[in-house]
Amino acid sequence: MQKVLDALATLGGKPIETLSPQEARQQPTPTDAVKKLLTESGHQSPTQLYTKSTISIPGGPLGSVPAQVYTPHGEGPFPVILYFHGGGFVIADTKTYEASIIALAQGVQAVVVSLDYHQAPEHQFPTQPNEAFAAYQWLLAHAEEINGDRKRIAVAGESAGGNLAAVVSLMARDKDVTQPLHQLLIYPVVNNNVFNSSYIDNANAKPLNAAMMNWFFKHYSEPIDAYSSYALPDKASSLKDLPPATVITAEIDPLYEEGKEFAERLESDGIPVTYRHYTGVTHEFFGMADVVAKAREAQVFAIGELRKAFATL
Repeated sequence: MQKVLDALATLGGKPIETLSPQEARQQPTPTDAVKKLLTESGHQSPTQLYTKSTISIPGGPLGSVPAQVYTPHGEGPFPVILYFHGGGFVIADTKTYEASIIALAQGVQAVVVSLDYHQAPEHQFPTQPNEAFAAYQWLLAHAEEINGDRKRIAVAGESAGGNLAAVVSLMARDKDVTQPLHQLLIYPVVNNNVFNSSYIDNANAKPLNAAMMNWFFKHYSEPIDAYSSYALPDKASSLKDLPPATVITAEIDPLYEEGKEFAERLESDGIPVTYRHYTGVTHEFFGMADVVAKAREAQVFAIGELRKAFATL
């Protein structure tokens, strides 16, 4: 893990929290650090066992939203994973998180649809959850158009994307819409308690720290929105009647404690939950399987949980 952080430091990025959103989007990412290490080691890209295409999903509050579709080789229809990338709702995109997406598509043998939702602050809350839910509803009606099985749809995401995956599950419950079969929440943003122990312990962590989270919150929504469960799922009065969940957290991450507590709340409200915590790794580690052993472990774990969920039908 440290070699990734060292490589990231050599790329010369500036502290996100000191920049404008436009400047922040140009900064090097942990993905860039991993690519640097792989290039330096002479790593050869494995054979692609998927095809990629772009679609436009209608129904969002701003109209259609682009999405990248990753389809494994073989005959469908395949189960579908609606995936949401991270980036605090402000930075990053599907490409930044493609290593995670490809691992899920090939490992689960599922079509992964990654939504490139509009970003804040140009488009603030509730744009993102509304776009996410519109994409989910479109898949319920049109999964066959991408060689998917509408009866086997899961939601997944990392960080801010984990937030959107959890919110889609809440919205489906509240609006009496068919629930996702499963929700995979990877170090999700579910609360804004910046005074909990993991925020304090990781106040200056890399690649995510407390100041960055405050910066993301400032750009994503107005202060009053923090009371909405569609902005922060842990604010929901009840988590009953939600889909089974897999929750993953990382030790060196301000979001560790809230992810753990959210898993505990789900379980106490009767939701089947599998929780796994990984020590010695940071926020964003999940997609680093080519250079971080515990990322490979986490991917294998998540793939196994999704395969089990899809096998129930």
